[in-house]
Amino acid sequence: MDDQVREVMTLVDDVLGPEVVGAYLHGSAVLGGLRPASDVDVLVVARRSLAMDERQALLEGLLRISGTTGGLRPVELTVVAESAVRPWRYPPVCDFLYGEWLREEFEAGGPPGPAAMADLAIVLTMVRAGDHPLAGPPPARVLDPVPYEDVARAAAAGVPDLLAELDDDTRNVLLTLARIWSTLATGEIRPKDAAAAWALDRLPPEHRPVLEHARRLYLGSRYADESWSEELKARVRPHAEHVVAEIGKLSRS
Repeated sequence: MDDQVREVMTLVDDVLGPEVVGAYLHGSAVLGGLRPASDVDVLVVARRSLAMDERQALLEGLLRISGTTGGLRPVELTVVAESAVRPWRYPPVCDFLYGEWLREEFEAGGPPGPAAMADLAIVLTMVRAGDHPLAGPPPARVLDPVPYEDVARAAAAGVPDLLAELDDDTRNVLLTLARIWSTLATGEIRPKDAAAAWALDRLPPEHRPVLEHARRLYLGSRYADESWSEELKARVRPHAEHVVAEIGKLSRS
């Protein structure tokens, strides 16, 4: 991971240079420890929105240094313009987002532009909690705290998109739903395996095997090694629907 983080930071410095206010490692690497398939998650706060040539240069570099084979980890790079997130308001605008799940879209259509992104409320909260600068001052000096109400809104807002990916990205969707449930119930953003452990204690017996399997995969398997039995596949959607119903109860309360 250290080599990839250096490559990401070299790319960011080459493209944006003095326009970087701060850069921060977050996600599993900071909050719970990297797992075999964990992303390298980096947030960059820039002084302004990126120009098209800067977006293209970031994309081309990330397509080289991010991956799921050849010893590479997936890189998730989020860039926000400082004025878009400070002072804080909801929904925030993400200036640039790269993730491996978007690779084919970017290869076909070019780099991403700015877009409203509710999930940034969760990302910024994790960045402040992780407090791991790669460049610039500590995140608490750059980012305003996000009100819990907006973290909860963002968590609930992501559920429909997650359900749409349930068949293609089963492990991550199930773990993310568990984390949303845990966050809404406790106000704490846990690492995925810890959120799954929290949820398992609260699930009825018939819905536990699916999440237990997803948690085992997260702790010990790369995506290429992931497998689901037919019996477990049949239980995935009923499990997800149960957790979504629990999330719905909390969202309405």
